[in-house]
Amino acid sequence: MKIALMMENSQAAKNAVVLNELNTVVQPLGHDVYNVGMSDENDHHLTYIHLGIMASLLLNSKAVDFIVAGCGTGQGAMMSLNIHPGVVCGYCLDPSDAFLFNQINNGNALSLAFAKGYGWGAELNVRYIFEKAFTTGERGQGYPLERAEPQQRNAGILNSVKAAVVKDDYLDTLRAIDQELVKTAVSGPRFQEAFFSNCQVPEIAEYVKSLVG
Repeated sequence: MKIALMMENSQAAKNAVVLNELNTVVQPLGHDVYNVGMSDENDHHLTYIHLGIMASLLLNSKAVDFIVAGCGTGQGAMMSLNIHPGVVCGYCLDPSDAFLFNQINNGNALSLAFAKGYGWGAELNVRYIFEKAFTTGERGQGYPLERAEPQQRNAGILNSVKAAVVKDDYLDTLRAIDQELVKTAVSGPRFQEAFFSNCQVPEIAEYVKSLVG
């Protein structure tokens, strides 16, 4: 699995801690981690709005399989990611959130709160969240197990409803956004490395190339 970690300006100072916890959990499993957001407060400026664009490009191009995002409360990043087609982002405050989201909703992104409730032992909570997100076996199995069938059905229906609401061609949805926002979102060198190295949709790659030159 390819996992992208992305952090915005207000919480960029915590990137090294969060990245370390993520790598500690997933590298022994053979997963690859791409740190595509801000690595510190001096990195190129990103907001949670940019994170949604970045997540959308990475997931829809199949450059990565899963996104770990967040902001101060986690709410803004969750809403920003969920605006976009092909992104199903859950809100995660504790390890049980990560487990239940994986088993019931089976999405492809999590948004964490990196300021709210981030106190003593916060790095342990982050690590345990990642353990429940990435080490608990096959996703989408339901919880409790006797509710698996309707949960799986409803998750599929929700994805179909979102696809029906977003009727435009994917690239048309990106072109409808302020292009300066998109250009800023894709301007980071680590984002570009992860995207261009792994993008499986040539049309999306060409669009991003047109923005970055």
